[in-house]
Amino acid sequence: MNETLASPQTQTYPLSSLDIDSYQQNGHILLREVASPEEVKSYRAAIDEAVAKYNTETRALAERDTYGKAFLQIMNLWEQDEAVRRFVLAKRFAQIAADLMGCANVRIYHDQALFKEPGGGFTPWHQDQYYWPLDTDKTITLWMPLVDITEDMGIIKFASGSHTEGYIDKLGISDASQNFLEEYIQKNNFPISTTSYMQAGDATFHSGWTLHGAPGNNSGTMREVMTIIYFADGAKAIEPDNKNRQADLERWLPGVKPGELAASPLNPLVL
Repeated sequence: MNETLASPQTQTYPLSSLDIDSYQQNGHILLREVASPEEVKSYRAAIDEAVAKYNTETRALAERDTYGKAFLQIMNLWEQDEAVRRFVLAKRFAQIAADLMGCANVRIYHDQALFKEPGGGFTPWHQDQYYWPLDTDKTITLWMPLVDITEDMGIIKFASGSHTEGYIDKLGISDASQNFLEEYIQKNNFPISTTSYMQAGDATFHSGWTLHGAPGNNSGTMREVMTIIYFADGAKAIEPDNKNRQADLERWLPGVKPGELAASPLNPLVL
């Protein structure tokens, strides 16, 4: 199986020292054309089909809580579909993740499709690593739209530099996290960074500790985004300190106990 993206372009994505420095300083970076529009088009159909097949959310938007209104969330599609597997395990993406974090090898934590429906609500401020029972700060998420998106569709936003504060959010994605972290961001004068447009195949990468969120989708078009979470090879599982980390340990690190290497069959080494 070829685990790189087939493309007439080079299989690698060149990062400059300025790119890496920017990521290290801000905790996030926007990179253009990480995948070409043609590549994204070739994988989008498989991802959309998998999302439609495995989505279990049937409630109307008005019947959901804030988390439920924020997006349709379908995880680990690489387990279910061969085409999505090639996308998620692409070495080009993994190489970018490793270079930005400054590590030699990375494993997959999990992927997730985040589809924000027309009329879908905002995504509250949060830290991803609140959910992850890992003993390393070298964690990173690729966030890639599968369609061209504009700011009215809910483009991701970041509190630059917030990753340096470590474990801030003990609340999870909720109205409570939004209120607490909005005040925290203002109090600490973290600049808010976003963009007004992303082409299909552009991608942001952000640290597991970087505070981020997204506005609601005020357009009539589904905001189709695919994400992939990576962590440095050699990381160990930690004792969960909240119920979400306990659930993650059981689901994404099956058979791994606290103190053991985070290297279950669901965490393939991709670089």
